[in-house]
Amino acid sequence: MKLFYSKGACSLSTHIIINELGIKCEFEAVNLGTKVTEKGTDFYTINPKGAVPTLQLDNGELITENLVIQQYLVDTHKNNLCPSIGEIKRYHVLEWLSFGASDLHKSFTPFFAYKMAEPALPDIFLTILKGKLNILEKQLADRDYIAGKHFTLPDAYIFVCLRWLGVAKLTLADWPNLSNYFDRIKERPAVIQSMKEEGLIT
Repeated sequence: MKLFYSKGACSLSTHIIINELGIKCEFEAVNLGTKVTEKGTDFYTINPKGAVPTLQLDNGELITENLVIQQYLVDTHKNNLCPSIGEIKRYHVLEWLSFGASDLHKSFTPFFAYKMAEPALPDIFLTILKGKLNILEKQLADRDYIAGKHFTLPDAYIFVCLRWLGVAKLTLADWPNLSNYFDRIKERPAVIQSMKEEGLIT
């Protein structure tokens, strides 16, 4: 199995899940600017979408899209990161995974794009992002993790997105529940291992 990733990008969440599951996996970085892998391969020849994460199975088959890759991993490996098919708790976990991948992740897009633009970014984008953070802050008022008492799939994705707050010139100071949540997750062995493997920490 091989994961194509980009340092610190949303693919870090899948990287974390692989390590949480203890799966033996090769990791190959992709330069998203040039679309070339660290081994010099044109990434478009691997994934025509040109996006990470991309998971290559041992038989050569590819799976793309964070939500799908992570569901595949928990459906094919024994774990406690997502309840079984048919259990209502499973769909609450996937509900928050979807929120992280769509609502929260996409709220950062204007800020990353703004780095390449001249005009001032409209205040509405900051308002939208803060609104998503407020939702998470309220959800964490009476629990340690986003879907309950235990770490599950959405926690990895939300953690990765929270690492990007600096691009919006925000800190977690105004969201104490989120701040404690972030600190709790960053100490997990699989998170530390994944960040070291991507060169994000030493």
